[in-house]
Amino acid sequence: MNAHTSFETPAIADAAMSGSPSDLAITVRDERFNRETTPSRWWAGDAFGTAWHNALSATFPRGEAFFIEAVKAHREGADAKLSAEIRAFVRQEINHTREHIAFNRLAQDAGYDIAKIDDRVKEMLDLTKGRPAIANLAVTMALEHYTAMMAHEFLANPAHFDQADPEVRDMWRWHAVEEVEHKGVAYDTWLHATRDWSGWKAWKVRSLTMLLVTGRFFKNRWIDTLDLLEQDGITGWKARWGLFKYLTVSPGVVRRIFPAWLSYFKPGFHPWNHDDRDLIGKYEGEFAAALMPAE
Repeated sequence: MNAHTSFETPAIADAAMSGSPSDLAITVRDERFNRETTPSRWWAGDAFGTAWHNALSATFPRGEAFFIEAVKAHREGADAKLSAEIRAFVRQEINHTREHIAFNRLAQDAGYDIAKIDDRVKEMLDLTKGRPAIANLAVTMALEHYTAMMAHEFLANPAHFDQADPEVRDMWRWHAVEEVEHKGVAYDTWLHATRDWSGWKAWKVRSLTMLLVTGRFFKNRWIDTLDLLEQDGITGWKARWGLFKYLTVSPGVVRRIFPAWLSYFKPGFHPWNHDDRDLIGKYEGEFAAALMPAE
C-alpha cells in the first residue's frame, strides 16, 4: 500500500515572510507508476505529445535534484512553517525523481535515445557550480513557476491527457497535483533568503532570471523534442510546424500559460495569489490509497 504523509504547516507570526495559505497542507503521496510495459507513443499515437513529454521527463531527475539542493541551501533560520514546507517539498521532489526515472526507462526501452537530453542538462547544471547559491535559488524559483503553470493547465484542461495511456496520464496528474501544492515553497524560501534586500533589487533579479530561464527553457526543450521526433522519422518543416501547433494551438499549453507567466513580473507577485487548491481536491480521491500522520 502506498503511503501518503500530510504536513500541516504551523501558523507563522510574521506573515510577510510567506504568502502561502496559512492552512496549506503539503501531502507526500508515495505513488508508483509505469513499472510495466507501456506503448511507445503514450499520447494515443500522437508523436508530438509523446516527444514533448518525453523531453520534459528526461530533464526531471537532474533538474529536481538541483531544485532540492537550491532550496535546502537557504533553509537556515527559516520559521516553523517554511521549514515544514521545505521538508515536504524535498520528499515530494524525491518521489517525482524516482517516478520519472521509471518513466524515462520505459522511453528508452521503447527505443528512444534520451541520453543526449540528460547530457545537455548535466552541462547546464555544471555551469552553476561555483555560482552564488542565491542565483541557483532564483533559477529554481523561476522553473518552479513553470512547473506550477503547466501543472495547473494539465489539471484544469483534461484535453492534454484525454488520449494518453491511462497509467502515464495518472503519473503526470499525480505529479501535477504535487507541483500545484508546493508551488510557493521555492518562492517563500527566496523571500526568506532575500529578506534584507530592497524590493527593487529582489524584483529585478527574479524578473531578469525569469527572462533568461524562459529563453533557455524553450530553446533546449525545442531542440530536445525535435531530436526525439527525428527518432520517430519526423523531420524538417513537418516536425517544426507540428510541434509549434501542439504547443500553441491544440492543446496549446504554451499559449494557455502565457497570462500566468506574465503575472510573475508583477511587483508583489506570489504563486499563491491564485489559489487553485480546488484542482488538488478534484483529483485527491484518486491518490488517497493511504494516509499517514505528519512526522
